[in-house]
Amino acid sequence: MLQSVQKGFLVGLKTTWTLGKVIFPVTLIVSLLQYTPVLPWVISLITPLMNIIGLSGDAAIPIVLGNLLNLYAGIGAILTLDLTVKEVFIIAVMLSFSHNLLIESGVALKVGVKLWVILAVRIGLAFFSALIINLVWKGGSEMARYGFIPQNETELTGWGAILLDGLQKAALGIFQLALIVIPLMIAIQILKDLKWLAVFSKWMAPVTRMLGMKENTSTTLAAGLLFGLAFGAGVMIQAVKEDGVSKKDVTLAFIFLVACHAVVEDTLIFIPLGIPVLPLLLIRLGVAIVLTLAVAYFWRRADLSKRKEATYEH
Repeated sequence: MLQSVQKGFLVGLKTTWTLGKVIFPVTLIVSLLQYTPVLPWVISLITPLMNIIGLSGDAAIPIVLGNLLNLYAGIGAILTLDLTVKEVFIIAVMLSFSHNLLIESGVALKVGVKLWVILAVRIGLAFFSALIINLVWKGGSEMARYGFIPQNETELTGWGAILLDGLQKAALGIFQLALIVIPLMIAIQILKDLKWLAVFSKWMAPVTRMLGMKENTSTTLAAGLLFGLAFGAGVMIQAVKEDGVSKKDVTLAFIFLVACHAVVEDTLIFIPLGIPVLPLLLIRLGVAIVLTLAVAYFWRRADLSKRKEATYEH
């Protein structure tokens, strides 16, 4: 048991270092950009798109902040705006598909998934889902009532204070990551050594097979579903190394997870916004299953045609 704890602790430290090299600079840079003309410029660029998906120009603020930072930043911005229930629901669905793009895309690259795949899927799902909801849902015109009032943050003055605030946020991000990843890696290592993960893989096998993946992808899938892409990445990186998960399977797992990850946390944090969260969860889960099945199907077709061509050549 002690050996398992030691090994898990070392793996956790190594993983925190690997992910920290992505999270620290990204958090620092985006924190600094908030005090420059860059973010307002990005917001002004996407404001014309808002009307197409049934949103006011103000909605660009939480969408940009949520995508560049995280869901909490997006939700914080929503709480400062007067929006209808329909608008808040559309933003929530968009942000549940597409948030924390810089860090989570960096994580995807570490695992070995192509950047364009992740960005195309996440941004595409966000805008397509918003378009559909806007066309289909005719209700939700009443003003949203938020469950709590955001605290007023003290305004920072001077680049010294801004830089210090950015460094603190980045360091806190790494600390929070370590608090989750290290105990998680220790627990995973103990489960591996006790052979419980093998049992779990067999239990998950029908689900992973249905989605077009092999059994050894189950740890990666479960980690992302429960802990999210950024926090679950530690388990994913380790699973890809140790379980021999193929490039195809890890790509399919990530396609599923970009649509539906951190299902408990990412659903519950939207409750204070006064929107129906069960439909939000069901939309994410449904889209993730359909999208992964479709990609797996076309991938199989492409592989079969390649094999046939190779056979004819011989």
